[in-house]
Formats: sequence, structure tokens, C-alpha cells
Amino acid sequence: MMGNYTVPVVMGVMFGVAARLYMLRTDYRQYPTYPHGRIIHIALGFIAALIGSVVIPSILKPDWTAVTFLGLAAQQFRDVRNMERNMLQQLDSMELVPRGVSYIEGIAQVFEGRNYLVMLTSLIVTLVAIRAPFWWAIVVGIAMFAVNRWLMSGKVLGQIADIKQGHIVLDGPNLYVDDIYIMNIGLQSDRDAIREHGIGVVVTPKNPNSLVTIANLGQRQAILHDVSSIHGVYRDSGEPALVPLIKRDMQNGRLGIFLLPEEKDRSKVLKTIERVPVLDSAIRLPREASVNQQTRGTR
Repeated sequence: MMGNYTVPVVMGVMFGVAARLYMLRTDYRQYPTYPHGRIIHIALGFIAALIGSVVIPSILKPDWTAVTFLGLAAQQFRDVRNMERNMLQQLDSMELVPRGVSYIEGIAQVFEGRNYLVMLTSLIVTLVAIRAPFWWAIVVGIAMFAVNRWLMSGKVLGQIADIKQGHIVLDGPNLYVDDIYIMNIGLQSDRDAIREHGIGVVVTPKNPNSLVTIANLGQRQAILHDVSSIHGVYRDSGEPALVPLIKRDMQNGRLGIFLLPEEKDRSKVLKTIERVPVLDSAIRLPREASVNQQTRGTR
């Protein structure tokens, strides 16, 4: 009987692996590494595609024992998440500007979630291939690429905040971005380096929800890491005065960002910050709380 399902299963595996290849991208962060990191994730994608493809035939046969492998697959992909988290945490100690715990957890969660998307793609393509002509399965498989793209996309900082250039101000040893205090710089040589290489940026939240989100320390560290990864950072280890920093204006929630990029191109830096992903762990929606809903209703 399983011979009747060979073509649907093969189609499901093919589209599942293709979906994983589509979602597997080595970007400016150089992660996953090429070729070894990519081989690992492609192999796991093939396993996920195979599991997703045999679910429907196993139910139709029926062979309920085979379905129990889904539980084992879920455990395997949770182990993938732990593997990614542990590896990135080890690597983070070697970064001049670390990713931070929140960013690492977000990356690990993404790698786990994309394996589930591969399983979903394979399952749906296999089901359609069994119940309809094979060309319908091809259409559905192509449509799943668009669905996966939508599901794996998230917000970026430019959608929740206004980002503009700020001015580096040195008032004696005190460093400001516009009127936001950053830190105290004791050495004249460090102040000279900041005048030459420093860039200031001001991030203004668009609403109360984004105000709380950008205040998150993990979200702030993600901004510093992305800019430093793309544009470099003018510092070395053991130089605390030249560490990029973000400080918050306590009056209105604005962020003052002090950066020392190797490539001092303000327009590129602003575009980079606009495209920093909003971390899932940083998202807060205080306006949706019942107490705030009641307050607005009584006004």
C-alpha cells in the first residue's frame, strides 16, 4: 500500500528540502557558517521534510506507531535549539560587541521554528499530492514558499521608532548624544578618538508600546551588535571608554546611541539601525493590558 504513496512522499520531501534551502541564509552575521554549518541545517531540514511527508500516509494506512515519531522529532528540534544557543553563547565571549542573551535566544528559536515550517510544507504538499492531481501539489508547494516567507518575517526597528542622526557633544569629560547623557570620558586621547570616529543616533518611539520595547536591554544590545557587525567597531579589548553604548532619556523614552564604526557613513548606519530586527523577547504591549483599556474607556 505504501507504494501508492511513493510519489506524494517524494514530492513532499523535495518541497520540504527546497523550503529549508530557501529559509537558510548566511548573511552579514556569517551564521550559519559555510559550508559546515549549512550542511548541518540542510541535513536536519531533510529529516524534518521526511517526517512531515510520511505523516499523512501513516494515518491513512493506518500505522499509528509511525505517527509517534512526531514526538521524537519535536524533541530532536528542541535539541537543535539548545545546540544553537550553547554554541552562540560560547562564541559571544569572543565578540568585541556581543549579541547578548536575548538576541541569541531569538536566533536559536528561529532555527527550531524553521524546521517545523519544513514539516508543515512537506505535510501539506504530500496531502494535496494524495488527494489531487500532482500539478496541484506543485502549485500548493510554491504557495507554501510565500507562506513561509510571511511566517518567518518579523518587525524591524524602523517600523516602531523614528531614527535620526544625533550630534556627539563632549562637555569636558562628559559625553552626550544631543542632550542624552552617555558616559564620562577621562582620557584626552579617548575624547580625541571619539571626536574623529564617533557617530550619534537618536531613536524616538512611535507609541507607548514601542517605548517599552526599545527600552529592553536585549533590544539595545542587538542594535549595537548589528551596527558593529556590518560597519565594524573602532576599538580593541580592554578599552572601556571606546565601547558603543545606548542610554535612555528618562523623560520621554528616547534612546541616545553612541557608536564608533570603522566605516563612518552616517546614512548607512541609520539604514542599518532601521533594519535591526525587533526581538520577540523585547516586544511589550502595555496598552493592551486590561487596566489600560479600562482607563481609556473612562476618559
